[in-house]
Amino acid sequence: MKVILQEDVQQLGPAGQVVDVADGFGRNFLLPRRLAVLADERNTARLEHQRRITSARQAKALAAAKALAAQVGATAVSIKRQTGAEDKIFGSVTNQDIAEALAAAGVTVDRKAIVLAEPIRKIGVFQVPVKLLKDIDTTVKVYVIRG
Repeated sequence: MKVILQEDVQQLGPAGQVVDVADGFGRNFLLPRRLAVLADERNTARLEHQRRITSARQAKALAAAKALAAQVGATAVSIKRQTGAEDKIFGSVTNQDIAEALAAAGVTVDRKAIVLAEPIRKIGVFQVPVKLLKDIDTTVKVYVIRG
């Protein structure tokens, strides 16, 4: 029996894959639990339509992320902080602070996309990585200055 998986099923495959299973397994386990549907013409056509829609959305998101990466890479932000001895700042600069500085510069980036191993605690110039999508990374130059 050929079925199209609706959800990821361990030992069979990911959602959207057409697999061949034993008749009893498909009829008694997969179909009643709505983990799969029969791979007839109608369901196969619907699967192909969903794949086309998904690939179009992914292409659109990829183009938008590439444009945003170029914009972020060309942007440098300055963050003012009060300092103590040895150029150590009071508090720290976090990804939220960098996201707010980018927003003030006209570039909207989710703070979760800004990757800081640890908060910045010194005055200086830092290259901070920004991970927009799985394959699209860029860096933003952050100037932490005395304020």
